Amino acid sequence: MKTPRALLVAPLLAAALSAEIPGIKLPADDGKLRIIAFGAHPDDCELQVGGTAARWAALGHHVLLVSVTNGDIGHWREAGGPLAVRRKAEVDRAHEILGIQGVVLDNHDGELEPTLENRRTLTRLIRQWNADLVLGPRTNDYHPDHRYTGVLVQDAAFMVTVPFFCPDVPAMKKNPVFMYYTDRFQKPAPSKPDIIISIDPVIDRKLDALAVMISQFAEGGANGSAALYPADAASQRERQRQVRENFSRRFQSTAARFQKELVAWYPGAAAAAVKHAEAFEICEYGGQPDRVALRKLFPFFD
Repeated sequence: MKTPRALLVAPLLAAALSAEIPGIKLPADDGKLRIIAFGAHPDDCELQVGGTAARWAALGHHVLLVSVTNGDIGHWREAGGPLAVRRKAEVDRAHEILGIQGVVLDNHDGELEPTLENRRTLTRLIRQWNADLVLGPRTNDYHPDHRYTGVLVQDAAFMVTVPFFCPDVPAMKKNPVFMYYTDRFQKPAPSKPDIIISIDPVIDRKLDALAVMISQFAEGGANGSAALYPADAASQRERQRQVRENFSRRFQSTAARFQKELVAWYPGAAAAAVKHAEAFEICEYGGQPDRVALRKLFPFFD
């Protein structure tokens, strides 16, 4: 059963007929950056770019995180509309902590396909947000929803500029920069990030945001069990501590794995001081930024 449309953003009759994104306040034309990030499920963007998103937001830039499915099978005990509502509430709270906005599209978890309808949906969202930077996963991944989210983002990379594709929303005059999150998949090619960002200034905020998505992390999501998150408060606190430490190590490993890229952006002793990081790779489609343009898109360097 799909979640009631009043609770989730459907794909996208309302938005197709409007310059607005339902439930989202479009930013003013204030000269600040506009970043839109796509993930397959309500936790993917938050994992991949939550720290950098919080850093952009702290500088007054505008960030929208989009989950392309509603996550309605992402739990070992719950499913359907009730789980989708639960996950929407969790991710909404995470966005409040990060200081950004978010959208959850009403596509079934595990059933995402790179259809024309979904291509139109993402194209419209990028145009409506008037994005300077678009982020998404690479198309190498164990999960079909992740792969097809990557395909849909790639498919939008040219179409956002084509006037007679989705003519109900004006085409963009400039092609945004499209970038991938980093990952550990090796075939057909490993991730080679073009920029790496220290998230040390906001690491506690990112870890706090991930902590409120209990269905996915403390309870283990689709591959979890009741044993992971027992009913007693002491056991739950211990589980939350373990999850937090595991995530901290994960983001530390990004900094350690990409030391060469880190040194290129944080010269001298600054690189050694970076403990937690997020990394991003330029897509061959869309705008092609040089180093100067990257510093403008990621304005966190002295």
